Amino acid sequence: NAFLEVPGGMEELKYPITDEEFAKLLEEEERKPLVNPGDVVEGTVIKVTDKEAFVDIGAKSEGVIPLSEFRGEEVKPGDKVQVYVERLDPQEGIVRLSKHKADFLLAWDKIKEAYNENRTIEAKVLYQVKGGFMVEVFGVEAFLPGSQVDLKKVKNFSAFVGKTIPVKVVKINKPRKNIVVSRKEVLEEELERARERLMSIKPGEVIEGVVKSITDFGVFVDVGGVDGLIHISDLAWTRVKDPREVVQVGEKVKVKVLSVDPENMRLSLSLKHMMPHPWERVAERYPIGSKVKGRVTGVTDFGAFVELEPGVEGLVHISEMQWGQPPAHPSELVKVGDEVEVVVLNVDIERQRISLGMKQAKPDPWADIDEKYPEGAEVVGKVVDFDNYGAYLELEPGVTGYLHISNISWTKRFSSPDEALSKGQKVKVKVLEVDKKSRLVEVSLKHTRPNPWVEIQKRLPKGTEVKAPIVKVTERGVVVEIDEGLEGFVPQSHLQRRGNPKENYQVGQELSLVVLEVEPDRKRVVLSEREFARRIAEKEREELAARFKPEPARINLGAMLKAELQKLDELKKQAQEAEGEESEESGE
Repeated sequence: NAFLEVPGGMEELKYPITDEEFAKLLEEEERKPLVNPGDVVEGTVIKVTDKEAFVDIGAKSEGVIPLSEFRGEEVKPGDKVQVYVERLDPQEGIVRLSKHKADFLLAWDKIKEAYNENRTIEAKVLYQVKGGFMVEVFGVEAFLPGSQVDLKKVKNFSAFVGKTIPVKVVKINKPRKNIVVSRKEVLEEELERARERLMSIKPGEVIEGVVKSITDFGVFVDVGGVDGLIHISDLAWTRVKDPREVVQVGEKVKVKVLSVDPENMRLSLSLKHMMPHPWERVAERYPIGSKVKGRVTGVTDFGAFVELEPGVEGLVHISEMQWGQPPAHPSELVKVGDEVEVVVLNVDIERQRISLGMKQAKPDPWADIDEKYPEGAEVVGKVVDFDNYGAYLELEPGVTGYLHISNISWTKRFSSPDEALSKGQKVKVKVLEVDKKSRLVEVSLKHTRPNPWVEIQKRLPKGTEVKAPIVKVTERGVVVEIDEGLEGFVPQSHLQRRGNPKENYQVGQELSLVVLEVEPDRKRVVLSEREFARRIAEKEREELAARFKPEPARINLGAMLKAELQKLDELKKQAQEAEGEESEESGE
């Protein structure tokens, strides 16, 4: 028996057959091509030029494929390649092949299956075209519309070129070799799965995840396809400067769920809640009233922070730094790094705060204040500060005396305490009262000397004439110095010269005055220049009247006396006017 190889298998030749018939049959078979147009066959690359690849598929002539169909793949002689036979012309020796069509036919079944099953496949983004990208799936090109690239608007399309992305086949058309894919549908499915996963997670639950990325503000953790954030403040109970000090990318971590927000796809996690809270036993380790040592970690305007142990800090308020008046600034007493002894004043576990006191670690100088500073005792203090109404004196460390401006001098009035005192000056004062509530000892400088006003009232009764230099000129009048430390005041209405005193009088000018009133409470003696002038005028009038007494024999002298009396009457009238103005100035 004889057999011929035909497409699809072997065909048995039936006998009887003549030799001529057999030879003719062989000739016809030799003229038939081994491949036909439309076949997909495997060929071998035998030559490569700048533009084409020549492939042997077993035909009488090599087939030709443009290199562009290889999409940049390296092609060299000897490579096996699946090709589609487009055209056979044995007489002209032309065999046209297509790798692109072969790839499409070979991949079509896979693409159709992925489309029917709505399966996610991978696609490599080849290049950007108008309206989207051309991608490669199963070795063939497909179109990815720009609207199907992401869930939100894409700002930088070029960033996708060359990347491999997950897609779904959303449209196919075999005759037109049209394949459309979508990345957006894959992302929507992933988002829905993530939302379902997120809704299954409950606050307070402990879950496991993998550190995905690290930022300056925290760590993102992948929890079964859902991204959760561990804020930097939730990485550890102690202060963390760099999250990389705690975790690394790729590390598996167990975290506690703080909050779940399915609508905004947010998951807040905590790593520190998986560790014992350092404050759980703080109240036991640091009971109120206990004395401990710590290190100063920070100094502010309102106090100093003291670290008792890693993760446990307390605040020493400026008012608790020393007995007596607080320092102007905490830096006067401590600096960062100092070791200090403190007493625990209060522990607030919920707010994680400890109130500390430095002064309580030392004996309280006010414990026996009544014995040390009884009323009437004379002590020495150093001026340390002022306010608008007086001066603060340090009587001893932790004990402050207050000297009111009214208790500086018996006779002199001051507008501010620094007119009489200066910082650092030591003065002898008398204790007037001890105020334990405000922790101030009220003292007096003037009470260390006898009250001179009783003697002044005796020495300067109303109507006494004095001469005194001006020491101060104001718009309301002038201040004169009667004696050393004793001042008097001449109101404007009792000045002889009318108008603004600053324009008519000068410091150092001596005035002749009459005492109108002595006022111990107001620390002043009220004087009058006009009264002194009135007295002088009255005296001159009396002297003139006595000198020019009228005589019967001398009629011509009477006329002269009359003229002089008229002058004296004018002076008296001026004095009476001055007295009237004085009664109106009752407030002076």
